[in-house]
Amino acid sequence: MTRLDDLLEPLNEGIWEVAVLKEEVTEPLDPGWKKSRINVPSPGTIASYRKGRFHVHETKSEWRVHLDRYDPKVHPLLHLIDDAPLLLMISDTFMTLLIDSRRDGGKDHAASLSAQRFIWQEEVVFGLLLVLVGIFIFENPFIAFKNLFELAVPLVISVIALVFLARAFRTGIPEEQRSSDRASGTGLICAGICAFILPLGLWIIVVLVLLTVWMTASAIMLLLRVMKGRSAVPEGFYSRMTTGILSLVMAYLLLVSPKDVLSLLMTILGVITILAGITLCINGLRLRQWMRQIPTA
Repeated sequence: MTRLDDLLEPLNEGIWEVAVLKEEVTEPLDPGWKKSRINVPSPGTIASYRKGRFHVHETKSEWRVHLDRYDPKVHPLLHLIDDAPLLLMISDTFMTLLIDSRRDGGKDHAASLSAQRFIWQEEVVFGLLLVLVGIFIFENPFIAFKNLFELAVPLVISVIALVFLARAFRTGIPEEQRSSDRASGTGLICAGICAFILPLGLWIIVVLVLLTVWMTASAIMLLLRVMKGRSAVPEGFYSRMTTGILSLVMAYLLLVSPKDVLSLLMTILGVITILAGITLCINGLRLRQWMRQIPTA
């Protein structure tokens, strides 16, 4: 009777990450592990879960667990600044997309979807759409920025608000939950309306301030840890030092040349979108090839 929690002691001794084979864990995750929907991208991850500062990535064959410096539920801002700096999220997204595009692990997936022989077409079509969107962002960073914050962001906020309001009218849920959903939905509706009427110039100021504060805070916290020595940076001394220095440089450039940095960030977003589209297309075509090997019923 072995739980995943029983195998995590090395994390309390300064080890950054432990990889536990699934066959070594005989018990399911206990209720203390909560599904984590927002994570720094990681290659091969099926799902992610959190338990306090413990953060586990489930892959096909193992549990990869690391210990965050801050519990996102208790210290969300410190977690974002120290555990998930912007440049780290960008670099890990690139690496994950590149690795997943080369991954050769879809045969079992194809077999399980033998009755759904058009899945590959959906992946390819959606992938091509993402490539086209990415090319548009890459070629027109400022127009894309304008459309993103004048249309996309307000629409997303409004849709989320409608989801909360719809949940408030479901039957069989406690009145306390209904009240919470109504309050959240109403607040988000107001936020969506404000986002629609907010002028682009103010959006630019808000984005610049948030990015500058985020990168500066990340740089300070990372470099302070680096100055304490390797033992204070178990996740990687040189990688965190590089991230800290680059974050400081980007924060400075945001102050002296904000237009160029915004253009660079939107261009990076375009490249990431293109890579995501290419990954979907490749996976879809591989799925098609593997499905052809499955005999029809």
